[in-house]
Amino acid sequence: MNTLFLLEQALNGLQFGLMLFLLAAGLTLVFGIMDLINLAHGSLYMLGAYMMVTCFAVTGSFWLALPLALLGTAAVAMLLEVLIVRRLYRRDHLAQVLATFGLILCLNEGVRMLWGPHQLSMEVPAALAGSLPVLPGLSYPAYRLAIIVLGAAVAAGLFWLVNCTRVGMLIRAGASNREMATALGVDIRLLFTLVFGLGAALCALAGAVLGPLLSISVGMGESIIILTFVVVVIGGIGSVRGALVGAILVGMVDTLGRAILPGALRALLRPELADSMAAAAASVSIYVLMALVLVWRPAGLFPGRG
Repeated sequence: MNTLFLLEQALNGLQFGLMLFLLAAGLTLVFGIMDLINLAHGSLYMLGAYMMVTCFAVTGSFWLALPLALLGTAAVAMLLEVLIVRRLYRRDHLAQVLATFGLILCLNEGVRMLWGPHQLSMEVPAALAGSLPVLPGLSYPAYRLAIIVLGAAVAAGLFWLVNCTRVGMLIRAGASNREMATALGVDIRLLFTLVFGLGAALCALAGAVLGPLLSISVGMGESIIILTFVVVVIGGIGSVRGALVGAILVGMVDTLGRAILPGALRALLRPELADSMAAAAASVSIYVLMALVLVWRPAGLFPGRG
């Protein structure tokens, strides 16, 4: 195991972490502002991937299909918020969990009816095919580098939106004290709808750009939502900065663990036993990280509220 291999895996971890951030940022905003536990958040990630495939097939252009998929997913999410989710804000968390779990089932079946049960795939855009030299002796896929740049740009833009604009001020006010914000004339219902749509668009962005790297299938959001909740807990509820730091930590721990542990354990155990134990240990390491963070900071690294 050499330095270039570790650098390559670190880039993979950064790319994975930034994609987790897109999911976690929307989830932490919805959770922090609306006090809503939305298990169906991962289903919007799935919907974004499917819409990207459809828009790409219709337009023939990756760059035109991407904004269409984001707008389409955000529109569906805002419609769901108005018709269903809005009725859950005053309910307890158990009711929210049960209702949004029902939404998962409905969205999965809706996607299965519209797109069928088979897995779909996409091609990497021609402009980003191939690899680029990162360091002497190390080339990295151009598309993955583009994902890293896109994730960093979205993180910077979201931080600017939340901290430096009037919309961000209203978002922070709604998160801190929704009753006072309403008394001061803020349309909380509209604000909640827009925040829910923003979270869905971030989910759709993750699903759309990961489409060429992953198999697009019904239920693909269920596995990723668990990691997303881990990121939110580590980073702190309601904190965009916490979501970014937590996502990168989780991405690095998961990726480097899967890369390093098999070789380390093979020095001590039989190869087949080492591989199975390494996979299990890499999966568990994320939750060990969460436990250690919560022991140190029970509210997460950068809690958005007390």
